[in-house]
Amino acid sequence: MRHTITILVENEFGVLTRIAGLFSARGYNIESLNVAPTLDKTVSRMTLVTRGDEHIIEQIKKQLNKLIPVIKVEDISHLVHMEREMLLVKVASSPDNRSELVTMADEARAKIVDSVDINYLSMELTGAAEKLDAFIKLLEPFGIIEVTRTGSVGMRRGVKGFVV
Repeated sequence: MRHTITILVENEFGVLTRIAGLFSARGYNIESLNVAPTLDKTVSRMTLVTRGDEHIIEQIKKQLNKLIPVIKVEDISHLVHMEREMLLVKVASSPDNRSELVTMADEARAKIVDSVDINYLSMELTGAAEKLDAFIKLLEPFGIIEVTRTGSVGMRRGVKGFVV
């Protein structure tokens, strides 16, 4: 099963390497990883997506909690939560199909972020992974030049925050 784990860590050199090493040493895969400072610049928040049964995820959480720079760990997969990714996609364009691509972007609520050259169109879309996958499928017939995604970020819904 897919699990989204949020981790608060000390914002210091080597933390990411230690966490990635923990996964690597045990043969667990990280499907996506996102790290950024929180409002407290000494703390970073990681959103990590991995797969495993409940026993494996419990082991991962215990191992993460043993690392000195880790402040807090939470698997939000079974909680009511929001999860989003961002997609940047560059699509081949021509005068013949440009208006169709712009219409598709509008309907998907994608933002055109670069269109200097008539030969391509770059778009940004934020949403659930399934929404981004569907948008990519729609664009494939036009000729996708390049795709990059952020991976998931997530948080619990409600007034309670995941803070130090």
